[in-house]
Parts: sequence; C-alpha cells; structure tokens
Amino acid sequence: MTGPTRADAILFDLDGTLVDTAPDMVAALARLVHDEGREPLSYELARSHVSNGAIGLVRLAFPGVDEAELERLRLAYLEVYAEAVCVESVLFPGLGELLDVLDENGRTWGVVTNKPQRMTRPLLAGLGIESRAVCVISGDSLPQRKPHPAPLLLGSEQAGAAPERVVYIGDSSRDIEAGRAAGMGTIAAAYGYVTSDDDPWAWNADQVAADTEELTKMVLKAVNLHT
Repeated sequence: MTGPTRADAILFDLDGTLVDTAPDMVAALARLVHDEGREPLSYELARSHVSNGAIGLVRLAFPGVDEAELERLRLAYLEVYAEAVCVESVLFPGLGELLDVLDENGRTWGVVTNKPQRMTRPLLAGLGIESRAVCVISGDSLPQRKPHPAPLLLGSEQAGAAPERVVYIGDSSRDIEAGRAAGMGTIAAAYGYVTSDDDPWAWNADQVAADTEELTKMVLKAVNLHT
C-alpha cells in the first residue's frame, strides 16, 4: 500500500463494500417498476448498479425520462426502500468478524456513504453495528457528496485520525477518487457492485481486494494486527 503504513482508522463505504444491500435495494426497484407498469430488470443487472444509488437505479430502470419524471421516480423509490431497508441486507462474508477483531483490539472504524441518513442509520441499527461505528457520515450529512473529499475529511475528524493515517475502502471509482483527494490510503473492493464495463484495477487505488478475505488481510495489516 502506498498509503499509510500504519492506519489509525478504517473508513468503509456502505453499499457493496461493508454491507450487501442489493437484495433490499433491488426488491424496492422491482416494486417500483411493477407499480409503474414497466418490464422487470434482471436481478444481476440491477445489482451491479446498486452503488450508483437511487438515482442510478432509477435511470437504469426508466431510461430516457426527463429530469422532472426522474426526480419523481427517485423520490418514489426512496419511499418504497425506506419501508424495507434491512430485510435481507447482510454484512459481506467475513466482515462481521473483521469488525469484531477491530473492536476487540481498540481499532477505530466508521462509515462514509452517499446513502441518505434516513436509510443509513436504520440499516446499521438493524445489523446491530450502528453504535460501534465511530462515525456515520451519510450522503446528506454535508452539502458535498463523494467524490468530493469533504465527507471523508469529516469522517476522519470524527474518528480522531489525521487523513493521512486513514484507509478508505469503497467499491466505486468515486470512492477511490474521494479517498485520494482526502489524502487517505485507499482500497478498492472489487467484490462489490461493479458494472461489467468497469475495472476496479483502473481506479488508481493503493490496493485492490478481490474478495473479503483479501480485504480482511489488508485491513489487519494496515492496523498492525496481522500475524
């Protein structure tokens, strides 16, 4: 890693990085598509676009609509999703254990996501990890959103760590762009919601984790807990 050799805090993106939210996000989209009388999308296609958030999913399902209609559909989607934000969503394999190790050894971790707060906090609470995160920065916590570095800098401030002593992990190029702009070490989560025409190895991250087992090794090494 060309970022910090010793990290004082680990910050995670949420959807597609820390939590597999696709089952619930795609289910909400399927309900909206059905209600609007449109043809359903394949689960695999919709899943690959989850990291693009509500607006990305709506654009995928309703191509060509004007901006006013797009906004109506986005708001409708958020209402549907807010009713079932943590039904089938789960931590990615092994990451619950990683958080346990970090907590047990006094290592600091938090979440920085573009997801709205009214979905972020209920999701983390439903997974039983909200109170364990040193910071939870959502997409509406600040006027700026990723790829702007401001949310990450707020996260590092709340974590009590200098940005250059923080590692940020995300599954989209905007995550890595934000992390680099904030002066943090970065890890690309290649196991996340990556579209078929994208390449995590081209995002200029310090490291790329092909799966959560590899990510766990990278994180534990960064916080000096590797064996």
